[in-house]
Amino acid sequence: MVKKVSNSGKMQNNEASTKQESQSNDSGGDLNPSVLGETYYRGPVMMRGPMIPKDNTTGNLLAPGFSTDWLHMDPWRVLRIQAEFVDGFGALAEIGPAVSIFGSARTPKTDPAYKAAETMGAEVAKRGLAVITGGGPGVMEAANKGASTVGGTSIGLGIELPHEQGLNEWINLGMSFRYFFVRKTMFVKYSSGVIICPGGFGTLDEMFELLTLVQTHKVTTIPVVLFDTEYWKGLFEWVTTTLKDRGMISNLDPDLVVMTDDTDEAVKVATSAVRPRH
Repeated sequence: MVKKVSNSGKMQNNEASTKQESQSNDSGGDLNPSVLGETYYRGPVMMRGPMIPKDNTTGNLLAPGFSTDWLHMDPWRVLRIQAEFVDGFGALAEIGPAVSIFGSARTPKTDPAYKAAETMGAEVAKRGLAVITGGGPGVMEAANKGASTVGGTSIGLGIELPHEQGLNEWINLGMSFRYFFVRKTMFVKYSSGVIICPGGFGTLDEMFELLTLVQTHKVTTIPVVLFDTEYWKGLFEWVTTTLKDRGMISNLDPDLVVMTDDTDEAVKVATSAVRPRH
């Protein structure tokens, strides 16, 4: 059973001071376009024009192959993975309590979800907590904007993708990752609460990984808010009926997930596990 709270009408690399030279993203436009053409980041390395590779790190790791050359490459991949963990832990260890806000990179600024994410980012920051997002445009940009405009800690954890590069301009502490699993570890390790806004496969991946870790007691219980009941209710009706009735899952803790349309309620629940810093 998913707890629902509804208030109609309330819907609505690596250094913060370094401005990312980035390429086009789903929100449209270029950030600091270069005369050399499109800009591409692979971890901390920036490439332009003919230097841009046609492959990507995660694709190379997962690609099947008949050559045994990979036997001589995986040790280096392990070192890169280790380095990402070290860099991530080093960058985030002292941020204090934080709330992660997930959601689509495709949400336009005219969408009520954008304004809602901006409001929630600001309210979390006002309570003395950091705001963590995936660092991209859309909902992520909105939450970072809300946090930074009120003087809060606005964190972006980006990912190397073929068509989405760079961190949004509202981040004051940012890092780009090569590997999804390293990035997701950072979200879980440093979040005291999570607000999940409407999103696609990436958002669903982050949500279900978090719920799996909590349900299997791999992490302590963390408050999870699903913002926009109309968007989420169909999915969770299926989870709590079809999946449960066929014995695929155990009963969900009724307090594990709160579904709401109220930005104030979302922030209150997401920050409920920590004592705010002022």
